[in-house]
Amino acid sequence: MKWLDNIPLALLLPLAVLLALAPFVPEPHLWEKLKMLADGTLSRPVDIFDLFLHGAPLVLLILKLLTSNRLQH
Repeated sequence: MKWLDNIPLALLLPLAVLLALAPFVPEPHLWEKLKMLADGTLSRPVDIFDLFLHGAPLVLLILKLLTSNRLQH
């Protein structure tokens, strides 16, 4: 996962937070899509795309933090 090491944390952190929380009102898309996934109503392609768009930076951030922690030990 060398490519993940090349992504600066200073860029990934705000991107992950902003996309995970956007739009702030009435409810973040990521939260809305996760609720739809849990309810089994996440079926429209636009909703699936929204889940990946808003969730991908957060997943990358978690992976980066986990792999960088593993490399330090």
